[in-house]
Amino acid sequence: MTTLEGAFAGKAAVVTGATRGVGLAVARTLCAAGARVIVNWAHSEADAERALRELSGLKGEAVAVRADVTRAQELTGLLDRVRAEYGGIDLFVHNAASWHPSPAVGADPALVRADIAAGIDPLLIAAPVLARAMEARGGRIVAVSSSGARSVVPQYVGQGLAKAALENLVRYLAVELAGRGITVNAVATAKIDKGAATPNPQAAAALAARTPAGRLTTPQDIADVVALLCTDEARWIHGQVITADGGLGLL
Repeated sequence: MTTLEGAFAGKAAVVTGATRGVGLAVARTLCAAGARVIVNWAHSEADAERALRELSGLKGEAVAVRADVTRAQELTGLLDRVRAEYGGIDLFVHNAASWHPSPAVGADPALVRADIAAGIDPLLIAAPVLARAMEARGGRIVAVSSSGARSVVPQYVGQGLAKAALENLVRYLAVELAGRGITVNAVATAKIDKGAATPNPQAAAALAARTPAGRLTTPQDIADVVALLCTDEARWIHGQVITADGGLGLL
């Protein structure tokens, strides 16, 4: 974990899809650096409770709030609640996603649209609220993307299109919000090491062996880069997609 002790002390951070994997790693990293983290969840209360137990005892504080961030009323309600309780929002990390595995040929358009909506709607919905809630606070918006936005990944057409659209949206929002002192960026990676839950272990092992740094990316690797983009020192980085994949994308 990156050493950012106290870097986010007193800052209000909203992390969507924060109860597992990358989202939980991001919540843990920000909380460890002193942030007041709103752990967003939509489906599993058990996962939310488990996440809060894992975050307890860190320097910051964590609160779990249920909201389906693809639904405008629920997301704006969540953001308005955070704004009212904390006086504003400093950090917003968009990690929520949906994935319906399918090839491009024969894909169900409705499921593809659902993946795209989960990828971009939360930022589109949140942007006007965040523009007001972050102004004069040096706000940071970071989206979690994927190498599938630029490369073809088997069975990934819906998510690939979603991430490609998300990265373009990051650039548009970055230009429109830069004048308010708000940065908008994304972090992308390739296949993630999920431990025993990693699907297709043989393919994962082959990718790990091919990666110049010698292993697959972990959720914590992504969380560390997200945290760096949330620091005050990252104030001059706007509209960028930072790839954190151990060099795999270079080959």
